[in-house]
Amino acid sequence: MPATNDQLSKYERIEAFVKGFKLSSTAYKQVMTLLHQEMNNGLKTQSHKMADIKMFPTFVRSLPDGSEKGEFLALDLGGTNFRVLLVTLQGHDIDIQSKTYLIPQRIMLGTGEQLFDHIADCIGKFVSEHNLLSHTLPLGFTFSFPCQQEGLAKARLSQWTKGFRCEGVVGEDICRLLQEALLRRTNCKVEIVAVVNDAVGTLMAAAHVDHNCEIGLILGTGCNVCYMEYLDNVGTWGNEDEKDLHPRQVIINTEWGAFGDNGCLDFTRTEYDRELDTFSINPGKQVMEKMISGMYMGEIVRLVLERLTREGLLFQSADKDCPLFERGRFYTKYVSEVESDTDEFFRHTKLVLEELQVVNYTTEDCKIVKYVCTLVSARAAFLAAAGLATLINRLNKKDMTIAVDGSLYRFHPRFHNLMCLKIKELVKPGLKFKLCLSHDGSGKGAALTAAVSLRLRDLLALPTDSNALNLLSKDIQS
Repeated sequence: MPATNDQLSKYERIEAFVKGFKLSSTAYKQVMTLLHQEMNNGLKTQSHKMADIKMFPTFVRSLPDGSEKGEFLALDLGGTNFRVLLVTLQGHDIDIQSKTYLIPQRIMLGTGEQLFDHIADCIGKFVSEHNLLSHTLPLGFTFSFPCQQEGLAKARLSQWTKGFRCEGVVGEDICRLLQEALLRRTNCKVEIVAVVNDAVGTLMAAAHVDHNCEIGLILGTGCNVCYMEYLDNVGTWGNEDEKDLHPRQVIINTEWGAFGDNGCLDFTRTEYDRELDTFSINPGKQVMEKMISGMYMGEIVRLVLERLTREGLLFQSADKDCPLFERGRFYTKYVSEVESDTDEFFRHTKLVLEELQVVNYTTEDCKIVKYVCTLVSARAAFLAAAGLATLINRLNKKDMTIAVDGSLYRFHPRFHNLMCLKIKELVKPGLKFKLCLSHDGSGKGAALTAAVSLRLRDLLALPTDSNALNLLSKDIQS
């Protein structure tokens, strides 16, 4: 006869509510097999349209070689604020000056024209403040949203993520929208020469000093990865004139956050994942990202804590009107803070509970909160590790550096070590790897991409866009 709730111990009952986060090694190997299949589907012409993982070619054909020189602007747009940077390159010497600007909520939910006008206004002020109005400045644009790239400086937004819902942008060339706004709102001589996402920027920045680096990973508000792929494996590469030119490679923007949108990852998901998804702004989308990234991890923890509290297993005196019971109020930074406690005093956990207005908690409550945080973050780290192991095995190089950036990776006290342990378990014997923090990838990396793209214009004999600004100006005026 099965035991009743009364017969089960408190911790056995808690375990029943959280056991779904404890996936076996076999489960992670199954994730790898599925991811490899889905990546191939994204690369093949016949299956790309239906593939969840789009595997977009970025048109970035080369990594930095140390010869890059000059002044470049970089624009880093990927969240609730953005940065404008002036990057001066002299070989391996780099000088960076930058400023951060906020994006109001009304603009995030407004029109595309409002968004790009706001960005252009800020770029104009930045250029003026640095006395560069008379300079012709190439710009590398880090745009950290899913895009279909059609050229180095042409990318159409596939879908908004991270809380953005600006009208009139999906399906449009975001470089053209920004260039039009710059011409409309400023007197700057700025030409957008390359567009990348933050993963590509992260890879480019790290590869500038480490030539074994061919994978870039973002673990922050979102989660995405890019890597250098051989052109022979990219069925969606449409420019046959360039295919036979060297280098025969291109960086692939996987957009792997959408892995599992077809249901193949349902065996890894819990009731809390499904509830989070139901109440998200994009139900059924970005399934893998929702199990890993900083935008969602805190909410998964909150949903577990809420369930345990309602079951009488946690916070016996909790006020049901406190922020713990409000969606989105347990931030992912709380997970990092809770897990930074290394003794029995739970100083950081207590500060978090006080911010959530939880009163009369016990030391046992603190232990349970930390336990839940460790389970949710470990699953996230192991899923990310399984994804990286898939790529490391795919590239099959003896020494591989993975550039990583993002607030989750930077600030979580255990994420790096957890990922390394799981990758070692999952990669082929004999393959060595290291994870390195990529400093300012979405800024420095964007500028380096712009510099490399200018070099590739000559190297690959690509048509230049020297008259692009004049032609675009005439279009707008007419």
